[in-house]
Amino acid sequence: MSADHRRPVPLNKAYRLLNHGPTVLVSAAHNGQRNIMAAAWAMPLDFEPPKVAVVLDKSTWTRQLLEASGTFVLNVPCAQQADIVQTVGNTSGLDIVGSQSRDKFDAYGLQTFAGDLVEAPLFDGCVAWLECRLLPEPHNHQQYDLFLAEVIAAHADIRVFSEGRWHFDGHDSLRTLHHVAGGHFLTIGDALDGKVLEANPSK
Repeated sequence: MSADHRRPVPLNKAYRLLNHGPTVLVSAAHNGQRNIMAAAWAMPLDFEPPKVAVVLDKSTWTRQLLEASGTFVLNVPCAQQADIVQTVGNTSGLDIVGSQSRDKFDAYGLQTFAGDLVEAPLFDGCVAWLECRLLPEPHNHQQYDLFLAEVIAAHADIRVFSEGRWHFDGHDSLRTLHHVAGGHFLTIGDALDGKVLEANPSK
């Protein structure tokens, strides 16, 4: 994706990048090593400062890099990236390290760009990116595989997110992905505005 479409998102609106429950790609880097994995269980927790939660299994290489560096990125992929989401979600970075490819980015030709505040790479072609600083909660990490973080920078593709809102009309290939198990995904549907109903005074 051209950088022309990428815009910063105010931190008090960063939660809206995840509020609709998309599958995310978690990227992390430490000491010259990097990795990326898919995660279906991620959610916003707070507005100011913005916080997020994500579940990462103990066996993952991304988790090891994340714990070592204290930072990571939640990349929000889109429909045109479904195959790569499925691929990085079903391959281990530990199996690739030391092979002919240096990491998953190298193995699958994934283009990246640098974030504002974290070492982890941001995966190009996604529709949103949240740069995160880990909030150390060792008990949660070990007991529940649950990681909490503060969002310290956020960006989105202006073609589908602006003025604090998603708008996918005319951009079906950029609709966000929602994993429903077994390699099956749904894409986000059309927007619908609700209205507040007036109370019936006779009730």
